[in-house]
Amino acid sequence: MTAGKTLTGARRIVVKIGSALLVDRKTGLRRDWLEGFVADVARLAASGHEMLIVSSGAIALGRKILKLPDGALKLEESQAAAAVGQIALSRAYAESLGTHDLEAGQILLTLGDTEERRRYLNARATIATLLQFGAVPVINENDTVATTEIRYGDNDRLAARVATMMSADLLVLLSDIDGLYTAPPAQDPRAAHIPLVERITPEIEAMAGAAASEYSRGGMRTKIDAGKIATAAGAAMIITAGDRIGPLGAIERGERATLFRPTANPVMARKRWIAGHLNAAGRLVVDAGAVTALSAGKSLLPAGVVAVHGEFGRGDTIVVAAEDGREIARGLVAYDAAEARLVAGLRSQAIEAALGYAARAAMIHRDDLVMERHFRDAGELA
Repeated sequence: MTAGKTLTGARRIVVKIGSALLVDRKTGLRRDWLEGFVADVARLAASGHEMLIVSSGAIALGRKILKLPDGALKLEESQAAAAVGQIALSRAYAESLGTHDLEAGQILLTLGDTEERRRYLNARATIATLLQFGAVPVINENDTVATTEIRYGDNDRLAARVATMMSADLLVLLSDIDGLYTAPPAQDPRAAHIPLVERITPEIEAMAGAAASEYSRGGMRTKIDAGKIATAAGAAMIITAGDRIGPLGAIERGERATLFRPTANPVMARKRWIAGHLNAAGRLVVDAGAVTALSAGKSLLPAGVVAVHGEFGRGDTIVVAAEDGREIARGLVAYDAAEARLVAGLRSQAIEAALGYAARAAMIHRDDLVMERHFRDAGELA
């Protein structure tokens, strides 16, 4: 399958934009480029694709607005630039998407939001809800508070984490280069373009170069690292030059790009990940009606829970068992043990009164639940 067909065949697409594409060091925001890119996003969204944007550019735009000198910035200067630039960047996306009757939703993430399970579930639920409402999430690292010790390091890896978290079908990295080469083409005129990577091997990793822009933290190395994260989670990845007006349309037209094939589909990759958590923190016993609903692909609602065993926190992996003791599923629970005991057996409308605050409707969302048959498919349980 070509890069163009992979793009048009994907349901959920994460697109990462580098700072150098979006911000000119002399003139600031490249509005003509942004408008062309957003037109691509709107066209794909109108065709039924779910679009997520991971956008660099806040620091680069902020330093232009604050008239900071070129060269390396101190940490506090970068954070100040990000604080100013993020407002301008969000406004630009909201205005551009608004011309196509699309709403932008700003999401600022720190490393813990994708690495710590409780915060991971919160971030994923927010982004998923934006998609349900037809909005376009515009995601960036929260550079106003992130430090060297607690940051992703670049938006390539952030985009890969977002693609994994959201079970995306495709990650597109728009870069200043049109794909992977056998060697850095700026250094080796004999370097050959590689249109398809079936698997990321040590040989593929050895082809990576360094960053080409002072506004960019990443280079081909970080893109390969992002590819390892995304393809292992079941997402395909495309690297292509983003400097063209309408860069996603260019992929569809067959212009040069590198396609990285996924190792599995996103759903099964996520099933394997959840199924691999063998040391469950607790156990929920459910009634026959819940067993039937879960077997039909539904979420586990508190009403179907008849007993709660163990001490667990929100986001922990727990066992779901039938009343006869059969283990039927495992999943990431949306309540801690104390909350689960309070709402077990309750209908949705009674949950808020029992807890004293509005909570999630599902005890375990269907996206976070793996039926027992998938344990065998994943090769984790007999």
